[in-house]
Amino acid sequence: MAFIRPKTEEHTGYQSGSPLIPEVDNDCDFIMVYRLDGTTESRIREAKDAGYVVHFMTGISWGHYQPYLYGEYDGLDHWDEAQTDRFGNRIMHSPDVPYMVPTVSFTRYLTEKLKRVVDAGVEAIHVEEPEFWDRAGYSPAFKREYELYYRAPWSPPHESVDAAYKCAKLKQYLFARTIDRVSTDLKDYSLRKYGKTLRFYVPTHSLLNYTQWKIVSPEGKLADIPGVDGCIAQVWTGTSREKNWYEGRYAERTFETAYLEYGVMQELVNKTGRRMWFLHDPIEDNSGFDWEDYRRNYLSTVTASLLHPRVNDFEICPWPTRVFTEKYPKNTENAEPIPGAYASILNNMFQTLGTLEATEGETGQIGIVMADSQLFQRQYPDGCFSARQQEEVGTVLVEKREQIEDFRARLFTAGDAELGLKFMQSATFPGFYGLAMPLLKHGYPVRPVLLDNVRRYPGYLNDYKVLILSYEFLKPESPDMNTALAEWVKSGGTLIYVGDGSDPFHAVDAWWTGRYPTPAGHLFRMLGVDPGDAPSGVSACGDGIAAFWRFSPAGICYSKENADRYRGFIREVLKQAGLDRAPKNTLTLRRGRYLIAAVMDESCSDAPLVLTGNFVDMYAPDFKTKQTVTVTPGDSVLLCDLDRVKQTAAVVGTSVRIRSMREEADRLTLTVRGAGGFTAYIRIKTDRYTHAAQIDGVPCVLQKDALSGTVLVRFESVPGERTLTLK
Repeated sequence: MAFIRPKTEEHTGYQSGSPLIPEVDNDCDFIMVYRLDGTTESRIREAKDAGYVVHFMTGISWGHYQPYLYGEYDGLDHWDEAQTDRFGNRIMHSPDVPYMVPTVSFTRYLTEKLKRVVDAGVEAIHVEEPEFWDRAGYSPAFKREYELYYRAPWSPPHESVDAAYKCAKLKQYLFARTIDRVSTDLKDYSLRKYGKTLRFYVPTHSLLNYTQWKIVSPEGKLADIPGVDGCIAQVWTGTSREKNWYEGRYAERTFETAYLEYGVMQELVNKTGRRMWFLHDPIEDNSGFDWEDYRRNYLSTVTASLLHPRVNDFEICPWPTRVFTEKYPKNTENAEPIPGAYASILNNMFQTLGTLEATEGETGQIGIVMADSQLFQRQYPDGCFSARQQEEVGTVLVEKREQIEDFRARLFTAGDAELGLKFMQSATFPGFYGLAMPLLKHGYPVRPVLLDNVRRYPGYLNDYKVLILSYEFLKPESPDMNTALAEWVKSGGTLIYVGDGSDPFHAVDAWWTGRYPTPAGHLFRMLGVDPGDAPSGVSACGDGIAAFWRFSPAGICYSKENADRYRGFIREVLKQAGLDRAPKNTLTLRRGRYLIAAVMDESCSDAPLVLTGNFVDMYAPDFKTKQTVTVTPGDSVLLCDLDRVKQTAAVVGTSVRIRSMREEADRLTLTVRGAGGFTAYIRIKTDRYTHAAQIDGVPCVLQKDALSGTVLVRFESVPGERTLTLK
């Protein structure tokens, strides 16, 4: 895909609740005008007049819905629809803005409210963040919904695992119902009134992040809603820097977490033909970090996303005004505006991301199974803990290092079972990370797999040769999920089950209750395998292999010894399946002209990755050329391989949009347009046009690089269309 392309492809866009100012008028494909207020229609017109495809975005679980809450909409007070915890506290997004229980009445209000933007002519509507907090479920509105759905009196979710599980499932259903109704009604309204097909998208955090933060959301269930045309993967530094445990160490692992988050997000549209945009944020919601922290973590998340090659659409920046016009760290004497080099890097990436091709990527991946049901069991009811444990351990998993070390010592050495349960329901989500992180850190191509999809799409698992599964932090919603897994194994797959049956949620009232102690019992029966009391085992199963390790996946996080034992077991199974591979500390991928590479720390090696060739560093503000690139542990690169650029005159990197390029006998003329207020660079592969360069007739800097066969043009970017000439 070239730098010159029509905006109607809609590969890049951003959301903004502010007027269009020069610093953010970067000529990406589309703008999502955010928020319904008195300026919405004028901001839509402004973006259209500037040549953007225009979408609209608003929150679906929260927003400025005071007319509804206070009765101006229908004469009724609706504050009983605010999400409420067990102590009667409303869960607020901001003052006077609660998280809502998505009732039928609220759905009608939202539909009527959004007809305004259909009338204003937007091409698509995004309803973001359908979020129902796990600690909620006590408001009068939710109790009414419970009785209607289950045909039984409401049960407090803190009283039993069954009540907790049922309440969480209902929360997911309610938001799926609302999205279904709003999308269907608005599409019908647009088609009837204007003869226009409206598109409808759901920007949402990843299943991994919502599980960590204990928020219930539709996630995989979005695939069952006909009115949904796709999603935005809301993955960024703020979600991916969430700390986790690995080899007994509690730390931020932004790259690895983002890699897993983007991985599960692509499964929301896999096999559907729907669209997915991967989001990147140059800063994050926490305004207390400095620019170097933001830059480092931003590039980590970009690299992580690019290693998932099926997706080539990107939300390049939420809230760009706060990036390019505000100072950080906020409210400190050291607060500074965005550094010039970082502003150039961001504008470089905004253009580069529109050129990525979609490919299938590496085969033979190892799937780590996830499911929507992991959202339903994030807090254990009161009966799982003694009063002492609740009081003593409740604040252990916080940022204070001395508390964390005390927690680790007690958990890892004393074997405190109750503390272990507290650990499993913490935001570190150790059950999943215990399975995924030891393999990812050693370079295994792991990908999250959505168990719910085995029912939706025949052949969904065909891309995988190995699956790793545990029912200690999720449950199969129906027995046919186990049947599908067993059929996949018998057809040649390798399934590795890790679990010890200790999860209290095995006792929920479900399809396996009274027949099997856990749903794994049914799975083993489908496989024709009897684990007995053995600690581990490997069995032939049809043309495939079924293996099990009787161990808590959360326990793998406790120490390096446990992680090594787990990796050793996995390698032994892979050897028997003929799939073993040597561990490494790198992940690499080629996507057309681009080479993406990351080197991980805390791995099997501290060695850097050394690449040789004729490269352009896409993460450098001036698209620096390099013949040798050394990537050290904890770092990553995006390189343009010039040997794969075959044109005689080709743009290989630019900070501004290239609208047209015309080659003549003695000159190259480019029409360009970009944001204002930063230094722009354009690197072109050519052995000609090295005499001089002008922007709108004014000379600008031109540097020739004979070794790489490129020239670099530098100029100060100002808003509006401009003409660049190289002679």
